[in-house]
Amino acid sequence: QVQLVESGGGLVQAGGSLRLSCAASGSTFSSYAMGWFRQAPGKEREFVARISRRTGIYYADSVKGRFTISRDNAKNTVALQMNSLKPEDTAVYYCAADRDSYSRAIESSAYQYWGQGTQVTVSS
Repeated sequence: QVQLVESGGGLVQAGGSLRLSCAASGSTFSSYAMGWFRQAPGKEREFVARISRRTGIYYADSVKGRFTISRDNAKNTVALQMNSLKPEDTAVYYCAADRDSYSRAIESSAYQYWGQGTQVTVSS
């Protein structure tokens, strides 16, 4: 029943920045942990970042220092600020929600709701 819609993807040169947004509806947003995942063609879905009011913020090692996850519970939105982008960041980026806000899960199977994804392409 939770609906998630990502936006903000696009084409950017290496070293550039993009800000992704995820708008949620249909549930009590603040009670969910929210995550960002990405998937490149031919590769498995990969954890990027997670934010929860219970367990804080976690990042994949590959994006630490470059990406920042944030949320605005009043607006039911989650954002992913991506700086210093690299060609290997190219993927479809997905927003996801996990009912268990006490968990630190990074597995995609732990998340019950997913957005449709937004394409991020980084050229070299």
